[in-house]
Amino acid sequence: MEPNSKQKFIISKKIDEFFIDIYKVFSFISRFFKEAFSPPFEFQEIIKQCYEVGYKSLVLISLTGFITGLVFTKQSRPSLSSFGASSWLPSLVSIAIVRAMAPLITALITAGKVGSHMGAELGSMKVTEQIDAMEVSATNPFKFLVVTRVLAITLMLPILVMYFGFIGMMGSFMNVHANELTSYTAFFKEAFSSISFLDIFSSVLKSIVFGFTVGIAGCYQGYNAQYGTVGVGKAANTAVVVAMFLIFIEEMIIVQFVNAIR
Repeated sequence: MEPNSKQKFIISKKIDEFFIDIYKVFSFISRFFKEAFSPPFEFQEIIKQCYEVGYKSLVLISLTGFITGLVFTKQSRPSLSSFGASSWLPSLVSIAIVRAMAPLITALITAGKVGSHMGAELGSMKVTEQIDAMEVSATNPFKFLVVTRVLAITLMLPILVMYFGFIGMMGSFMNVHANELTSYTAFFKEAFSSISFLDIFSSVLKSIVFGFTVGIAGCYQGYNAQYGTVGVGKAANTAVVVAMFLIFIEEMIIVQFVNAIR
């Protein structure tokens, strides 16, 4: 085969593999929706996964949220002070956290912590043939392993986002109170006066979409892992990278959609 023909063959093969992967992903997502709305429902496993996703992420979310609110307020003060507008800090911080920082940062943290864990856990079960054993024992592994995890993270991420927002605002209040002696009531009255229903709606919408994305990315990579322990590591790494990339793409799309409504 000539060099040019060989190169064209390689490119053609890569394109074919790309579209095959796209088809597999859409088939995986369509199977999820089919299994999610058909009985039996694994409520006990969903609750267990909600605990794994939500409660075990609180410490990391709390630390990150508090530092984010504190540092953002501290960095914003000099710019506002130069215009004599330090009183706008609560409004600025609340808008930034609710509209963008809370859903985006929480989703990225969840992708790194939960998405990688899902990819590694399901990947290890796949390469050790535990998933095949579940199929032999008349258990639906897709419903028990995939559907429960995706539903759990989709349900828990909006709650984690609201918690992140509250902790971030508390960090901001600590900084504002230390510098301007602003009271708790005055700070939050000013902060919430700048937040609209559309801001809250966009934040919840983002968190639901981001949670579903992280769950699907982690479960897809783990459920289709190959090549032994190497495949497990690759599944965990790919789940994080793909989830984060898609989160940024979805962030841009949702922002454009919300701004068009606004």
